[in-house]
Amino acid sequence: MTERNAMIDTVVFDLGGVLIDWNPRYLYRQLFDDEAAMEHFLTKICTGPWNEQQDAGRPWSEAIARLSAEHPAHAPLIAAFRERWEEMLAGPIAGSVELLAELKARGVRLYALTNWSNETFPRALELYDFLHWFEGIVVSGEERLIKPDPRIYQCLFERYGVEPSRALYIDDARRNVDAAAALGMQAWWFQGAEGLRTWLASHGLVDDKATA
Repeated sequence: MTERNAMIDTVVFDLGGVLIDWNPRYLYRQLFDDEAAMEHFLTKICTGPWNEQQDAGRPWSEAIARLSAEHPAHAPLIAAFRERWEEMLAGPIAGSVELLAELKARGVRLYALTNWSNETFPRALELYDFLHWFEGIVVSGEERLIKPDPRIYQCLFERYGVEPSRALYIDDARRNVDAAAALGMQAWWFQGAEGLRTWLASHGLVDDKATA
């Protein structure tokens, strides 16, 4: 966590892993009987870097076709990554959404900066009302840039007039937190709503109380 003296008037949230519980294992545990086989599939075939290319704007149809050609025996499982994408979502992370609501009630400027496919993000907007609480959301798939590329943070700053030194950035990926800090933002590595509440309360942004 970076510590600076500037007053915070803006909070920028990552979405997956901070406000929304997303994990491909929620789906693939239904499709595999063996945990080790599932982990092999997710670390060797439908990998994190492969998924990030869709977050960066690659069409899902292209991604599925290419990977299925490389691994034809796994083609149905590969297709499921897109076809059954919603089953990877376990819902809102309650304690974090409560903090978001408190910040909104206090009039703090709220934005989101997310690595997310532009093809699937519209469905997330339908599923989660709290996504409409933000004054603006920068979606990597729309920008064809992904965190931790500094250019996507600069996009946020310039589009919405965010002053980095007066903004807090919250993300569950340390590399993205470090990138935000390097650009002058205050930055918090999210590992749970309770720790985030403690820090926000210490800066007068929310009440100091136990997370429900």
